[in-house]
Amino acid sequence: MLAVELTAWMQTLALHGHAARRWEPKRLRLRLFTIPATIARTARRVTLHLADKAPWATLARHGFHRLVALAAPG
Repeated sequence: MLAVELTAWMQTLALHGHAARRWEPKRLRLRLFTIPATIARTARRVTLHLADKAPWATLARHGFHRLVALAAPG
């Protein structure tokens, strides 16, 4: 249930204004959740590096930046 709710909120908030907002969970899993990535921890910061050659990496990057912008200030 939690995974379904998180996926629904991600589609509503991060993918606003894109056709991916209406994708089924299987299509999201195949396109967005399987993008190769690495997590780097440097200077007390965590950075997510997405593969540039992945076909849906720009959409994932845009959605991630939108979620960061919507985060509570402070």
